[in-house]
Amino acid sequence: MLDLTHMLSGPYGGMILADLGVETIKIEPPGRGEGTRRLLARDPKNSLHGMGAYFLTLNRNKKSVTLNLKEAEGLALFYELVKSADIVLNNFSAGVPERLKIDYDTLAAINPRIITCSVTGFGETGPDNRRTAFDMVAQAMGGGMSITGQSTSPPTRAGIPIGDLGGGLFGAIGILSALVAREQTGRGQHVDVAMLDAQISLLNYMATMHLLSGEIPGRLGNGHFVHVPYNTFPTSDGFIIIAIISDNFWEILMGLIDAPELNTEENLGQPGRFKNQHLINHRLSEIFQTETQAYWIELLSQARIPCAPVNNLAQAFASPQVQAREMIVEVAHSQGGTVRMPGNPVKLSAHEDSYSSPPQLGEHTDEVLRELLGLGEAEIGRLRECGVI
Repeated sequence: MLDLTHMLSGPYGGMILADLGVETIKIEPPGRGEGTRRLLARDPKNSLHGMGAYFLTLNRNKKSVTLNLKEAEGLALFYELVKSADIVLNNFSAGVPERLKIDYDTLAAINPRIITCSVTGFGETGPDNRRTAFDMVAQAMGGGMSITGQSTSPPTRAGIPIGDLGGGLFGAIGILSALVAREQTGRGQHVDVAMLDAQISLLNYMATMHLLSGEIPGRLGNGHFVHVPYNTFPTSDGFIIIAIISDNFWEILMGLIDAPELNTEENLGQPGRFKNQHLINHRLSEIFQTETQAYWIELLSQARIPCAPVNNLAQAFASPQVQAREMIVEVAHSQGGTVRMPGNPVKLSAHEDSYSSPPQLGEHTDEVLRELLGLGEAEIGRLRECGVI
């Protein structure tokens, strides 16, 4: 894969594929490289050897080649790489690949088996396709922000950048689908992914509820459109969530706590609980505050009631389950030391996870030009002197 991505959405999709074993060559402009190389790079708490947390995480398992695509010789070298590549991934704004002459039609004429993917804010068609987009733009326009937050507060973006990450995820899915299709047809194709489309897709059943009823949902905080109680509750030393998604869980809960005012015939069914949700949530908040988070998690878990502590990041990473799944990994840095970061969530029985250092700018330029294109040292030196690499 030739990875032309920058910032978050594209690099995240590329990281997923690189983690799964795709040989990934990151193409960067000579000089300063990709934009995220500079993010947090001088922050002593969030960097290592001049690499900030963004670049450290998103660019593990990738090689770096510097190549000036705006120079004729640089573009010609890129075309040579395309001849033996399977995938070209970018998240340039719509229209930029055509201007750079790296769009699917151009590359497919060089390699009919090539698969290209563009992750953009609004896709490559439609009236907004040239509009500038970042994570929060996608979250706002996609409807998700309107149902996030408390009813008394302004609309709230998700705590993680789901607008960007959603685009990257669907980009990786699209590429893998195109690879499977190529096994049947022998030809590649273009994958057009919009961050806005991803947000609409992630609305899922909530979108269908609106399209059926015509009702516009508001912000429910941590509550649910259907299930009650399904919320966050304070304990004496932290927060827990419980998710009562069937009537039998409610009956079990009523057997564990002393709340005769809630243990009524009406509340045995979901319609009654939904009607009485404010009373239920208020009374459960009072009850759960009488004991610790650990007490309630143990009691509820033993009864198999869906529940969880609300962990901060340190607590989440220290979870024995997270540790057992190897979801926090140590990645060695080429200049010394290691960085702990999230691991690969896709566990394949025939694939062993491994993580290589995020690359220095242009670290693999000579290696790739020499091994993939057969260039000699003199030619590589000339290209460097000319500013092509």
